[in-house]
Amino acid sequence: MATSQSTTSRATPAQTEARTAILTTLRTLGTTHHDTHTQQLAHDLHANSAAIAKQEAALASHTAALAKESAACEREVARMTEGLKGFGDLQHWVEVLEREFCVLEETLRLAEGGGGEGEGESASGGSRWREEER
Repeated sequence: MATSQSTTSRATPAQTEARTAILTTLRTLGTTHHDTHTQQLAHDLHANSAAIAKQEAALASHTAALAKESAACEREVARMTEGLKGFGDLQHWVEVLEREFCVLEETLRLAEGGGGEGEGESASGGSRWREEER
């Protein structure tokens, strides 16, 4: 520092003025660059904030539409499940009727005086009285 003060004290007024002008220019350039960069960042933040707000609104709208579609799908699944339950009940009812018809068929075969077991049945598993009706 002592050298710089001795240099400054020996400098002419023109040199001192030039030195002051250069230092002021350097400070201004540095500050201007940082200010411009900071202003650009702030501008970008505001622009991105607006874009994000639009995207949030679109996302909320799409989410509501998806929720509505999901509810419709759930109702359809519930309706189909009930239909399948009904089909299962129908299948069970048919099986019960089939067993009852087999018992009735066997009772009729015995009542007609049919012989031993299997004697009244044809090779296809049906009874003789069915074939006689045809």
